[in-house]
Amino acid sequence: MPLKQPRPGGYRLEPAFYEPARVPAEVLHYAGTPPSLPVGSPGKVGVLQLAFAQNGGRTELVRHYQKSPLQIMHPLYYNTLRPDMAYTYLMSTGGGILQGDRLRTDLSFGPGTSAHVTTQAHTKVYRMEHDYASSVMNIAVEADAYLEYLPDPVVPFIDSRFYQQTAVVLDESATMLLGETVYAGRLARGERHAYAVYASDLEVRRPDGRLIALDRVRLCPGGQASGVSGLGVLADRDVLAMLYVFTPRVPVAVLADRLHAVLAEDFGDTLLFGVSALPGDVGVWLRLVGNDTIAVARANTAAASAVHELLTGVSAPVIRKS
Repeated sequence: MPLKQPRPGGYRLEPAFYEPARVPAEVLHYAGTPPSLPVGSPGKVGVLQLAFAQNGGRTELVRHYQKSPLQIMHPLYYNTLRPDMAYTYLMSTGGGILQGDRLRTDLSFGPGTSAHVTTQAHTKVYRMEHDYASSVMNIAVEADAYLEYLPDPVVPFIDSRFYQQTAVVLDESATMLLGETVYAGRLARGERHAYAVYASDLEVRRPDGRLIALDRVRLCPGGQASGVSGLGVLADRDVLAMLYVFTPRVPVAVLADRLHAVLAEDFGDTLLFGVSALPGDVGVWLRLVGNDTIAVARANTAAASAVHELLTGVSAPVIRKS
């Protein structure tokens, strides 16, 4: 029988590569064919693949593939206290996420590497009338590596439908800080929980496949903000933020106490938050909600900076953004 001819662009433009293996029912409900550019059209599938390795005592980018709208600039080394640490900004030429977009990012950090990865700006998820958008993030952190993945907040616009899937393979000797923040909408315009659905999955596994952490977020206001604003969800707040820290470098109790103390001292009166040990004492988990976006940003920075200092022994730098 004749062999199936691959699609133009190679394996990266095959749906099996860029589509999530499983889309939550809350999002899949909106699947359809947009009357504009269909899924898989040029510019609708973004791919970014980066690999870092230690070279001469410095973490360097050794493999780089990008397909618009996803891209990066060269890693920066502005942390004078950690000149070995690479700072990389994930960027988009599209300015935001549109209906039918499928994004995939693969990040690999070799043994002994140290890196900080963030986004250039907030991620805007635009209004959608057909289908949905998805973003798949695969992260591999090898032995003794240190990674901070702390993207800026996601802002889901009215009627948007978005699924974000993050899968991590983390060596037992490695350390990772991972953050996620989502707004209730364009708050300055009075837009509050007007999106159709925001779904996010995080899975962290060991190289042998053992699951060590699983977290799922399902925000489905369905036109009713009360569906996501009650107790156990956002407690009538406008911003939800999470920070996960996986590390063998310090005892979990020490890490949890440090995070709680930092937030309670400066944000106890303005934000609701909780800090818990992850199963198996592999790390800690922080979740907070608030109404003041600036206060949440400051709290996120304070928490990540405190962990950075505790785990590396040096102060965290100010992260530069345009």
